[in-house]
Formats: sequence, structure tokens, C-alpha cells
Amino acid sequence: MFTASLNRVEIDIAALRHNCRVIQELLAPGVRILAVVKADAYGHGLERTAQVLAGCGVSAFGVAEVAEGIRLREAGIDGEIVVMLGVFPDSFADVVDKRLTPVVYSLDGLPDLSDLAVAAGVCLNVHLKVDTGMGRFGLVPQQVPDFVQTLAALPGLALGGILSHLPMADSAGRETDAQCQGFATLLAELDGVAAPGSIRHIANSAALFRHPGAHFDMVRPGISLYGCSPFADEQLPELRPVMRFVSRVAQVKDVPAGYGISYGHTFVTEQPSRLAILPVGYANGYLRKLSNGGEVLIGGHRVPLRGNVCMSACVADITDYPEVAVGDEVVLMGRQGSAEITAEQLAEQLETINYEVLCLFGNQNRRVYLDEF
Repeated sequence: MFTASLNRVEIDIAALRHNCRVIQELLAPGVRILAVVKADAYGHGLERTAQVLAGCGVSAFGVAEVAEGIRLREAGIDGEIVVMLGVFPDSFADVVDKRLTPVVYSLDGLPDLSDLAVAAGVCLNVHLKVDTGMGRFGLVPQQVPDFVQTLAALPGLALGGILSHLPMADSAGRETDAQCQGFATLLAELDGVAAPGSIRHIANSAALFRHPGAHFDMVRPGISLYGCSPFADEQLPELRPVMRFVSRVAQVKDVPAGYGISYGHTFVTEQPSRLAILPVGYANGYLRKLSNGGEVLIGGHRVPLRGNVCMSACVADITDYPEVAVGDEVVLMGRQGSAEITAEQLAEQLETINYEVLCLFGNQNRRVYLDEF
């Protein structure tokens, strides 16, 4: 017998398909999508998300680690799976066996990977990471021509792509255009050195929407697929949020004025109050920073949290809504009726970004997929 969790995140499959179509319509013919599904698809569920996107025509997927790539293969994903963080020798056998595409930024270990590929009778694609301004993984441009020539001499390996990453595509400055021009210049210098047909990609979600010159051969949407904006200063109304985080009322109680709420009594009622006790807290990703400042939706109304958020509980003030009852749905993120609490609003309260909010909620609660009927 299955007992449902008190808390769950709902994943709207129809919204995911919609967002994919919105992105596809932004692209010129021939430009492919590499769907970024690392971190369990930003908390949306790695396998199910990839399967849905594959059904939308997406043929390339970005994961962080080899283990995620293996999970996708075992889930029936047969498109290209790019391992964004690179690979280490202890995973080379799996990379070859599962035909994964590692991102490379060093020659360390590549001869061994070459030997394994040759022994298996395969030619393994790799994507070369270039640091054009991110200041993180990747070769600096001056190192690239020699690296490409050395790689070309390794049997069993082929340069299937060249990529870089943009650190400021979500801002209004000109840095991104200059970085993309530098990437294009490097690619032009590699003509005759790099293998023909190497896929060129640099655009994340922000560049996808604001910098069409960054699209090259493939784009790498992440946050936009999940219905959130990559911009702090601009929402994208054409996108639909995919994740909704819900709980339910566990207890309703009336308390007098002067009543202390939760650990530390950081809130004391000023008047007789009605409280809803909710079985959700920081163990579910609903962080303590929301104490005495967060809001939830009950019955389509925004109601404030009172006192400290606990590990598995928090308290909402429903004094103005006496009709609230035990078992009523509580929305911590998402829409209820005409009211909505967005990932962006929560991120502002938590002093973080919407990416982290999705990962927090999605990876610490049971997921339910709402399929389109």
C-alpha cells in the first residue's frame, strides 16, 4: 500500500513541452538544442525530463557527471549526452561503453581514453572547452590550436564540438557580444585544423533570448526550459513554470494574544490568532531564512509565516481566513487560484537565484508528474 508524502513537487509536463517549443521557435533552421538536465534536471527529475524533451525533438543532453549519463542511457535516451564537467580515468570504461561525449580541457588521460575507444572499436566524440572569459573550466584560446592538433593524432577520439561559456549574458553590458566575437574569431582560426562539422556552442538561456548572434550551431537552455527567467530584471511571460511545491494543513489551532510561536518565540501574537501548522521545513528545502517573512498560499490567499521555520514544520497565520481546515492544500511555490508565489520571489527572500530554489525543492521532495491528457 502506497502512502503519499505530506509534501510534494508537481512537475507540469505540458508546461515543459510548451517551454521547449518556445525555445525551438527562437532558433534558425539547423540550430540544435542541448537540454541542460544536470542536477537531476534542476530538481525536475533527470530521466523523465529527458524523455519528455526527447519526445519534443531534442537530441542532445547536458549532464554534470558520468553517473547521470549512465542513468539517461538506462532510461532509453539514445541522443548525444555531453558530460559537462569532464571525465576522470576511473570512469573511462563507462564513457566508452555508454557512448558518452566528454567535455575535455586537458590532455591528461586522453591517450588512455583513446586506447579504450580503439579496443572497443568505436570513435568517441569529445567537446573541447575553451575559456573565453568565464574564468573557470577550459583552455585559454592560445592553447587551443596545439591541443586540437594533438587530439587529432589520438585514434578513437574525434573533436565533435567546441564550446565556451558566458558569465554575464544576463546583464545589459556589451561583455557578452565581445566574448562571442572572440569565440567566433577563435573558431575561424581553427578552420583547417579542427575537424569539419565540429559543433560550436556557447549560448546559455540568457544568451538564447538576448544574444541571437551567440546561437552558433547549438544552444544550451537550462533554467528557461523549466519556465524561469535567467534575468533578474526581466520576466519571460511566454514561459510557463514547470514546478509547483505543495503541502497541506496538518493542524488548525486558536491561540490567545501573547502566545509565543515556534523555537525561540521569535514571534509573539499581538491578538487572538488562528494558526495553521504545516508539516514542511528546512529538511524539505524550505529554508529557515523564510522565518517571520515567508508567505504561503492557502485557499487562494497569501498568508504570512510566524516564528522560526523548523526542520519539518512551520506555522502560518490564518486569522483572517477561518474557513481553512486540516488537509487543505498549501502552496509554497506556484499558483493557487489567481494567486502565485514564484521561484523568483522566493529567491529574492532567500538572497539567492531561482536556479537554487528549484534544486532545493525538487531534490528534497517527492516528485509527481502531471502528464498532459
